[in-house]
Amino acid sequence: MDAHGQLGAFLQARRAQLRPQDVGLPTYGDRRRVPGLRREELALLAGVSSSYYTRLEQGASCHASVEVLDAIARGLRLEETERLHLHDLATACRHRTTARRPPAERLAPAVRELVRSLDEVPVVVTGRRSDVLAWNSAGHALLAGHVDPTGPDRPADRPNMARLVFLDAHIRELYVDWTAKARAVVGNLRLVAGRHPQDALLTSLIGELTTRSPEFAGMWADHRVRACDTAEYGLRHPLVGPLTVRQQTLTVPSQPEQSLVMVTATPGSASQAALRLLVQATGAGSGAGTETWAGTGANPTSAARRRYGVQRSR
Repeated sequence: MDAHGQLGAFLQARRAQLRPQDVGLPTYGDRRRVPGLRREELALLAGVSSSYYTRLEQGASCHASVEVLDAIARGLRLEETERLHLHDLATACRHRTTARRPPAERLAPAVRELVRSLDEVPVVVTGRRSDVLAWNSAGHALLAGHVDPTGPDRPADRPNMARLVFLDAHIRELYVDWTAKARAVVGNLRLVAGRHPQDALLTSLIGELTTRSPEFAGMWADHRVRACDTAEYGLRHPLVGPLTVRQQTLTVPSQPEQSLVMVTATPGSASQAALRLLVQATGAGSGAGTETWAGTGANPTSAARRRYGVQRSR
């Protein structure tokens, strides 16, 4: 879908998700053939003519001012992240560009050193398209221990977190509320796609996931956007059992398209103890694989231990 189509599809999807009563408009008991607001109702809320808004939604006009876009955002009750996404889509619509294959992303040496220094905190560095550019031992063991740990070192073999969430059975089982995690991934991809409509690799990834995952296709059609900053998830880890973690995503100043994902748990909680055990058992910390499982509540299967390369002490 080109930039015109992306802008129109976003506006249409968000308009369909609002009811007249949600925005204080009367319905007079009329029967609606389609859900949500009519175009003329949204135009009224935004203070523009119905014909102008129709041209904008149909891709016949791409020159809406900042003021008009903000008025439409208010009419649609968009949050700040969604408002900025609308502006990104409008900017892409005004500046037509040809899709191109970008070069492989490179990890800044300073970021690599930072990841190595945080050896007792699970850390994953992802790129623009959610490719894993780096992870420390703890991050790999916690979130994707069944995947080749050296993959991020080779651009052609880098794991992709969006692909793993939707297409990998281990990751689906890892997250207790898989749907919440999946929606967060889709919302973030929507933001990135709005900023980089010319990225051929991103377009290819979205096409692949839409084709191979009905869940992704359904969530993508909602046009929900979400910035991945902080979120709490329950995990069912094959080695250390159930735990609740907080994933915090930080932007790398020197590489704004790269994100540093750090995973922590509440101090003094059983989840923090499980994280520490995982760090020790996988050799990320000083325990280097000799930690016993006794008294932790964790009872990993032999298959799980083999998958993660961990030996149980006797």
